[in-house]
Amino acid sequence: MLAVVIVPTLSYTTAYKVPFVVIDLVNLRSVQVNVEKATVWVESGATIGELYYEIARKSRTLAFPAGIGHTVGVGGHLSGGGYGVLFRKYGLGADNVIDARLIDVEGRILDKKSMGEDLFWAIRGGGGGSFGIVLAWKLKLVPVPANVTVFTVSKTLEQNATKLVHQWQYIAHKLPKEIHTSIIISRVNSSENEKMTVQASFTGIFLGSTDELVPLMEEKFPQLGIVKEDCFEMSWAESNLCATQCPVGVSLETLLERSQKSVLSKTFFKAKSDFVKQLIPESAFQGLWPKFYEDEAKFASMVFVAFGGKMEEISETESPYPHRAGNLYSILYVVDWEEEENKNSKKFMSWMGRVYNYMTPYVSKSPREAYSNYRDLDIGANKINNDKESYAEARVWGLKYFKNNFGRLVHIKTKVDSQNFFRHEQSIPPLS
Repeated sequence: MLAVVIVPTLSYTTAYKVPFVVIDLVNLRSVQVNVEKATVWVESGATIGELYYEIARKSRTLAFPAGIGHTVGVGGHLSGGGYGVLFRKYGLGADNVIDARLIDVEGRILDKKSMGEDLFWAIRGGGGGSFGIVLAWKLKLVPVPANVTVFTVSKTLEQNATKLVHQWQYIAHKLPKEIHTSIIISRVNSSENEKMTVQASFTGIFLGSTDELVPLMEEKFPQLGIVKEDCFEMSWAESNLCATQCPVGVSLETLLERSQKSVLSKTFFKAKSDFVKQLIPESAFQGLWPKFYEDEAKFASMVFVAFGGKMEEISETESPYPHRAGNLYSILYVVDWEEEENKNSKKFMSWMGRVYNYMTPYVSKSPREAYSNYRDLDIGANKINNDKESYAEARVWGLKYFKNNFGRLVHIKTKVDSQNFFRHEQSIPPLS
């Protein structure tokens, strides 16, 4: 039986025993913005950067709440939920999808009305490559100020980073919806003595001015010590470039670069994810830092992203993406290595495994949740060469990505693609 594979984050070779077709959507890149109606139709092959660029060309006060990686494809991003710097204010990208055009297994082109409520629910967060080929998405745009404020405050262990990271946990998810904050943990050389140390970079984007932000942060998180000199005002579109550590003032055309490497992921990398529901003790962070001194951690990082805000208000069954109320923050783990080191890739994978195992007591449990857009075959995979996918096999990873929404996704898959035409290692299986 022929399989159709539409998964941008997994790779396929001729070792794949079942005949398959990979659908390349790169030429479906149209972006049509309607400022008057505050909507946009965007084709699945466009990147997030191309979407943001076209919105910015038409309006400085409209935005879309998707991610910060401007080379990420729109189709895959929305299929998995899609969170970014506006999600505490407006929810996920998938929460703001209002229509779509999809080719189903019969070759029909369906919109929201003709595909029905269940299928429209499934494609907005249920993961790509399971239900059909989404050609285009109609998105609801959201209002933002003409200028937003971006800040970064970096502290090393010698500058009290451990206590600040620990305190951030109490505060970040309770901040006003207009503030997005995150922490990037990485290894650096200390500016004081050139010795290796760990640095925590506290970054944020505020939907308002510097004059509003500084006193607010002085009230809510005075220990961080944010001052005006830490802040830069810019458009919302420009703030997304800063969020990926591009220099302040970089050209907006940078959003159109489809091949630029991310600062978080170089040529080769491994990523994993977690969700934190209870405060992690300070001693746990102290036990974590030595792992960043290991050889494999030269280009490793952990990113903490604060939840709360709008995410507390949306039911976990509203879309397949279930990680809503009760989460303090998410964690993204990344370890990178260069091409010449790829022959030793197992040592980097091993480092990731050690860090992930160390964090086990401090993150979500039963299941240990994961974000489907950070595809992670370590948590389970389907036997792709077997036409009869095992529901029990898929349930192992499915509950981690989708929690109790996995059952509804399986029901919808069985109804719309019972022969499992659209599939990959972590596609939703039909019931036999």
